[in-house]
Amino acid sequence: MARSWGEFLGESDAPDESPEQAAGIFTRLRDSLGKTRRAMTDQLAAAAFDPADDEAWERLEEALIAADVGVPTTAELVRRLEARGDVVELSQALVDEAAAVLGEPGRLDVSNRPTIILVVGVNGTGKTTTIGKLASRLSEHGHSVIMAAADTFRAAAEEQLEIWAERAGADFVGSERGGDPAAVAYDAIEAATARGREVVIVDTAGRLHTQTNLMEELAKIRRVIERRLAGAPHETLLVIDATTGQNGLQQARLFAEAVDVSGVALTKLDGSAKGGVALAIAHELGLPVKLVGVGEGIEDLRPFDPDDFARALLT
Repeated sequence: MARSWGEFLGESDAPDESPEQAAGIFTRLRDSLGKTRRAMTDQLAAAAFDPADDEAWERLEEALIAADVGVPTTAELVRRLEARGDVVELSQALVDEAAAVLGEPGRLDVSNRPTIILVVGVNGTGKTTTIGKLASRLSEHGHSVIMAAADTFRAAAEEQLEIWAERAGADFVGSERGGDPAAVAYDAIEAATARGREVVIVDTAGRLHTQTNLMEELAKIRRVIERRLAGAPHETLLVIDATTGQNGLQQARLFAEAVDVSGVALTKLDGSAKGGVALAIAHELGLPVKLVGVGEGIEDLRPFDPDDFARALLT
């Protein structure tokens, strides 16, 4: 059974979500993208958009690049807009085409028990916090969770994750400092199978995408998971800090080569003027954004909706 992340977290497709709740969620997202939106609108505010004016198209390109959409994705958006031939209301046309570029966030097959979610990323992206928030949200909506501390290198990494596990009411599996990360992932799957837990979230050491030996260690963790449970991991989430902009795109490219990333969790949108990188990730790499972090609270980890994101970014 495949479910959207919104369904998995009890949100976007929930039948009991009121219009007021939906509006509040969108407002929170729009507020978090305020810096990025202003980076674009400041560029476009000088004059009304005229499709017959070459300078208007140049201003549009500059605005998109200012939001860290990137040159290839900017070129694609401009090509799509030119192909429409009816760009009278620029903002709505941009929303439509940006949502099309973002595509669908994809679905997670939760028919497997346990469902294995492998979380990867570089230091400082908010990876451990994202894992903690995700576990909390899943627990709130009735999913039994095990959190696996496969970051055995960083001082206090295991302690941080164990604190989040206590907050979330999740089980915890760790090891001694410097232990084998792949063994931790294996043990967590064993524990989930024995205890009947639904979801295993595997934390990994934050690493630079340029560190070949650590990337190979990450690939080993994935291989061990695959051997222990056919078809796993069922989701490999790459956590990217939105404030890094185009560098985040390069991270995504190299992580995808190492561990077959299935989706992105984009964090720190509320502090970034570079939220347009979500479009670059989707267009250049074909990687769907699945979760977004729009603030400090547990509830600020949101399932990604391409239409809402495009509207919040561009209007």
